[in-house]
Amino acid sequence: MKKNIKMQTNFNIKTSSELVKKLTNSMGLGEENHIARIALAYSLVKSTYDENKNYNTADKQKEYKDNTLFGNYREYYISLISQKYKIHKDHNDIRKYLKWHIDNGLELINKYFEENKNVSGMEFLLDNVEEGIGNMTNEEGFGYTKNKNSLIKEKESFVAPIKILIGEDNGREIYFTPNNTNLYSNCHIAIAGQSGTGKSYFARNILKRIVEESKGGVNFLYLDFKGMTESDRKNKENEDFFTQTNAKLIDTPTDSFPVNPLSFINNINEKDKLVGIGRFVDIIDKYANLGKVQKQYLKDATKRAFDNRKDGTYPTLNDILENVYEIAGDKPTSLTQVLIGLTEVDLFDNSKSGDFINGNYYLSLSGDLSKDVRFTATFLVIYYLYSTFMNMDKVPIENDYSGLRYVLLIDEAHNVFKEPKSQEILEKLLREIRSQGVAVMLVSQGIEEFNQRDFDFSELCQSAFLMQIKDGNNWRSIRKFLGAGEKQQATINRSMENIKPRQAISNIREFEFGKIFSTK
Repeated sequence: MKKNIKMQTNFNIKTSSELVKKLTNSMGLGEENHIARIALAYSLVKSTYDENKNYNTADKQKEYKDNTLFGNYREYYISLISQKYKIHKDHNDIRKYLKWHIDNGLELINKYFEENKNVSGMEFLLDNVEEGIGNMTNEEGFGYTKNKNSLIKEKESFVAPIKILIGEDNGREIYFTPNNTNLYSNCHIAIAGQSGTGKSYFARNILKRIVEESKGGVNFLYLDFKGMTESDRKNKENEDFFTQTNAKLIDTPTDSFPVNPLSFINNINEKDKLVGIGRFVDIIDKYANLGKVQKQYLKDATKRAFDNRKDGTYPTLNDILENVYEIAGDKPTSLTQVLIGLTEVDLFDNSKSGDFINGNYYLSLSGDLSKDVRFTATFLVIYYLYSTFMNMDKVPIENDYSGLRYVLLIDEAHNVFKEPKSQEILEKLLREIRSQGVAVMLVSQGIEEFNQRDFDFSELCQSAFLMQIKDGNNWRSIRKFLGAGEKQQATINRSMENIKPRQAISNIREFEFGKIFSTK
């Protein structure tokens, strides 16, 4: 008896030859069939088939045969279509959906790179893989909260060369232009140097010159984990920094930071409000080590605090604490302890909604505050920044210069690197906020701290400056920090043997790789 064997259909899909070649060359991810597979997957995540959206077949077409397009994973790609559209793998529309999603994906990716010329193909791929894994493993995660109801106006970006004097070599001045997209894929900067080498002074000078070059258009927040002492305030170099940048010192716990940390939440749209409350609860949970019951108490208390505000204003952390007491009683818990720490010294000025992004601020985090309170307050501010800027339009690129709006500088950043609870938020910030015109500067005492077990933070900082460090002969770590190759090892080793305070080596494109220069 003969069995009925269904013949396998060959799809042999045609798509835009121009886009395939263009994206293959610009993304640098291998052969032309790779971009078609990426386009298919990207479109399946971002879009659903639209019969009214047809793609021009008059242009020159590239034909993919099944074995070229799918390789050994034909059934896998077909199953993705079947799952998305709830149809059998032998359905007649499979080919139609495959072709549409490849065409659509190529168009979406092309549009993305036209708007984000400073992002590499590998960064695009890693960001989307990371986002996909995050969606599978963490229902809430730390994605930004949609808030089109924000009272903060769209912040203009400075779109012109930001040419910064960073030092000199034998009387020759050295300039660095971090927003030049021909040289750098992002404006993030890593600075490492042990205490007494002048790294903080160097970082402040970079900030000062960014403000000068942008004519005050680019603002900053300087986060100082060790806190500014009385002698620091009287230091002439620090006085000059505050005078020349017109920066305001927020000396905790004496001064309040000018923002209600709950104001990143959309208090009008109910769905977005619940997502925002979830983000807030996650940040508190990170540092208070809440159990499931305490976490639910916090979520319920925060919802109630928003519901009680009938006038559209934002509740305060103190409102939430009072609701926790009403819901759970007044027995001391890790939740009440962290909320008390955040409210009893007025760390936040709840009357403000975030205008600080249009000024320059130095946040000094005093050691008088407990570690949990310092970290919770810090990351409420960082998440506010992240969410606020992610709700703005992407910055433009004009004449190969990317727009810049803001700089977040984290001094003594090894405090953050060593705290696993903080790494997820900081990694997400570095990956996503670059296209929003925000540069992150990470200043730390050494280089080992950048390279954590799960993630190397220096990889996302395009430009790195290395001063004197204790592990100056650690070639493996230095190589990662600077992105150096074996050919540069001799130069770097020689430089690290001879480097002095207020000197640095760097990987910037405007100066010799690994050669010593005097910082200015």
